Amino acid sequence: MNTQDAKRVLETALICAQAPLTLRDMRTLFADAVGADTLRTLLDELSRDWEGRGVELVAIASGWRFQSRPELREYLDRLNPEKPQRYSRAVLETLAIIAYRQPVTRGDIEDIRGVVAASQIVKQLEERGWIETIGHRDAPGRPALYATTRQFLDDLGLASLEQLPPLEVGAAPVEALAQVGQGELLGTEPVAAEPDAPSETADIHLSTEPVALDASADPNAEPLQADA
Repeated sequence: MNTQDAKRVLETALICAQAPLTLRDMRTLFADAVGADTLRTLLDELSRDWEGRGVELVAIASGWRFQSRPELREYLDRLNPEKPQRYSRAVLETLAIIAYRQPVTRGDIEDIRGVVAASQIVKQLEERGWIETIGHRDAPGRPALYATTRQFLDDLGLASLEQLPPLEVGAAPVEALAQVGQGELLGTEPVAAEPDAPSETADIHLSTEPVALDASADPNAEPLQADA
């Protein structure tokens, strides 16, 4: 199979796929006749081919997929007027703290926010699939350690945590998280505050030190943990 035919097959598979495709999926598509380096080259070519169009080829945590461009969302929403779920500021603050400081315990979250981290907030984020328990801290009571999930990255259209907006000194983590291209999914419209939510003037600052990243979140890595 020549390169152009391979690119056409790959493009068709990506368009028709119901879920993002990993490099392993793509190699299976060609019965391992096309190597990973060639696939990456074809993906780069396809990305350029679709530049300037309403749909783009992107790499997210779970692999590669075609998706509509964020700037066209307002038009597409007219076909599906159902509004996405909106989250309180307390929920978004908790998510932002976990995203930028993971892994963290509920105690860490409480220290940063200055209020008790309600169990229903953590549960809501777990049920949404955005955070998970990845272990327990070696401390009295062995508190659970929380981190964001691959679903969190997928829903925000990110390939890895490195693509999170840098957190400027003194900046609110919620506002930084809202800058993400697919951030509409976070529902950042004003909503009623939850009982434990701090006042709007509360100072919530995070360290700007980078978090530890899992190399397996790179869709170009081979193999991906999700394929195991």
